[in-house]
Amino acid sequence: MPTTATAAAQSPGIIDTSISFIQDGGFFMYPILIVLALGLALSLERIIYLQATKARNQKTWKDVYPLIAKGQFRQALDVVSTSNTGLAKIIGYGLERAKTAKRHDDIELAMEEGLMEVIPRLETRTPYIATFANIATLLGLLGTILGLISAFTAVASADPAQKADLLSASISVAMNTTAFGLIAAIPMLLAFAFINSMTGKMVDSMEMASVKFVNVFRQVSERKNDGQ
Repeated sequence: MPTTATAAAQSPGIIDTSISFIQDGGFFMYPILIVLALGLALSLERIIYLQATKARNQKTWKDVYPLIAKGQFRQALDVVSTSNTGLAKIIGYGLERAKTAKRHDDIELAMEEGLMEVIPRLETRTPYIATFANIATLLGLLGTILGLISAFTAVASADPAQKADLLSASISVAMNTTAFGLIAAIPMLLAFAFINSMTGKMVDSMEMASVKFVNVFRQVSERKNDGQ
């Protein structure tokens, strides 16, 4: 038991191992670390924004849909006019166009125009995450190549008996940057795929809401015409 406890006390922790790993990798480990921090921060910001936008869109739809179903278009327009959500903008375009539109297709086109304005806001800055992942990978490869060049240059003038040991140690250190570049790139690529999936689902939900709006508007209009 004392031997096991002593060995555990002497073994480095995860934090110490990580610090040693970064320090051994050389200069390029630090740019990769900065790129990783930027990519993860941007991913977190995008996820929080998309989740908040999804919740606000759902609230807007719950507030507006009953009014539209009852034919209270003016009240519905008042509700979306005071909201800054993407869905409110799309429905607002449809309600404004419905005042003068003679065909339901005109309302659909107006809502598609609103959707085209909303989508860039959902996708903004997301491509940078994939770019950061590629940069991290390339920085890792560049660090390894330059490390190998330095290693072979140093070994060329070393004692022949020590060349093998020096070369293996130098190559091991140089490969740290490639490993760290991949460690940084993989989670950023996963975050990029996840955020793209979230964005796609949100766009689909707004398109579905647009279709429901047009269908309900058509039904209400037909009921009013039949009542007249």
